[in-house]
Amino acid sequence: QVQLVESGGGLVQPGGSLRLSCAASGFAFDNYHIGWFRQAPGKEREGVSCISSSWNTYYRDSVKGRFTISRDNAKNTVYLQMNSLKPEDTAVYYCAAVWGHATRCVVSSSLYEYWGQGTQVTISS
Repeated sequence: QVQLVESGGGLVQPGGSLRLSCAASGFAFDNYHIGWFRQAPGKEREGVSCISSSWNTYYRDSVKGRFTISRDNAKNTVYLQMNSLKPEDTAVYYCAAVWGHATRCVVSSSLYEYWGQGTQVTISS
């Protein structure tokens, strides 16, 4: 059974940090690209970052220099380290997986096969 389980969300003040985790099971994790997406209330889901099966990474412009994605294939886990958080980062964050047939990953949600249930991130003073 395929599972993606996000954790690490919470409430932090602007300027703070959080580390999200995405624990995967039930598929050949090493061969999959993993993406992080987010959806704020009243807004469409947007791609935040992804890491390919060959460790290439992508970040949307608004998080470059603040977020870092990494993966630990031994633990079947992907991390999203989020620093210098802003109120506009508030959203439900989802991780998703897609077979890594391409060298690089993209954060087009329609391509992703498996999804987690999401974790809430709230940035507020």
